[in-house]
Amino acid sequence: MLQQRGFVEQLDTPAVVVDLDLLDANLRRTADLARKSGIKLRPHIKTHKSIWIAKKQLEYGSVGVTTAKLGEAEVMAAAGIDDILIAYPIVGKKKLERLGNLMKSAKVTVSTDNYEVAKGLSDLGLSLSQRVALYIDINTGLNRMGKEPGEESADLIEQIVALPGIEVTGIMTHSGHVYGKSGHDECRAVAQHEAESLVRTQQLLRERGIEIREVSVGSTPTAKFLGEFPGVTEARPGAYVYGDVSQIVTGTMTREQCALRIYATVVGKPRANTVVIDAGSKTLTTDVNPASPGYGILVDYPGVILERLSEEHGNLRVPDGVELEIGQVVEIIPNHCCTVVNLHDQLTAVSQGTIADPIRVDARGKIT
Repeated sequence: MLQQRGFVEQLDTPAVVVDLDLLDANLRRTADLARKSGIKLRPHIKTHKSIWIAKKQLEYGSVGVTTAKLGEAEVMAAAGIDDILIAYPIVGKKKLERLGNLMKSAKVTVSTDNYEVAKGLSDLGLSLSQRVALYIDINTGLNRMGKEPGEESADLIEQIVALPGIEVTGIMTHSGHVYGKSGHDECRAVAQHEAESLVRTQQLLRERGIEIREVSVGSTPTAKFLGEFPGVTEARPGAYVYGDVSQIVTGTMTREQCALRIYATVVGKPRANTVVIDAGSKTLTTDVNPASPGYGILVDYPGVILERLSEEHGNLRVPDGVELEIGQVVEIIPNHCCTVVNLHDQLTAVSQGTIADPIRVDARGKIT
């Protein structure tokens, strides 16, 4: 995409474009790292929400997929993907009924950090005459889900394993706070802490006579260090497939490795140092990154800041000496690829500078 942009004149902007060659390289690179490290790769499909990409990930060695919501899991299972981790607590009668139906067609593991949620899953398991596989979420710094590693999590797990309708098969974490870090050393420290926290909890449970098979870590920046910290058995990165500003500022990926770009056309020059493009919040989302100003990086114009979004307008702050003309198309790397993808039914795909069949976003909007 960076070198061959002959397809641009064929685009109807704003367009979200994926370079298939870069995508393939990203998939293979992470799959190879996991394989060499002896760690299972269970990628998170919330980034791409695409059956085709999920099947590519399986083809390259993934043991299964991770989803955020039941709806995503149902889409993947309907496409024949039969090993799914739902990394989200399943709560309520309706969702438990859906989970029960899903378990008829796929091997499903779910997660929680709460005894009452686990009790609901156990009751479901008893009603189905099968035990529900369960990962217990542990907090390693994000302060979202999970009790603290060590004694606190071990005490919870000791209670949950006594429930008759579930089987605790793993412990997991998501160190999303790594996106507040920058550079190799800071990200490696987060990866080390998440691994050691889980392994320490696993060892404590072993001393109590409880064996936990899987030690599962998440996030693309920490997955870069797979194999460096013993005890981790599984990784669940997501954004590595496309890349975005968040991966660039953490040093996880380079601009050249980012496979997803947004192309937008200059439609206005209303005043000095202001240019308006035809991509707003309904294309780019309003996600920001504290380490990078604006709502994305303009690839060819590093001094230009995408400083403001309306629904269908993007305002560029253009420094003196930089000229952008009406009708000109600019290329943008978005701040957060996952949320951008979920705004679109399909993505334009290119290979070797030629437009290919689009990528369907099959699980778009599956938020329940």
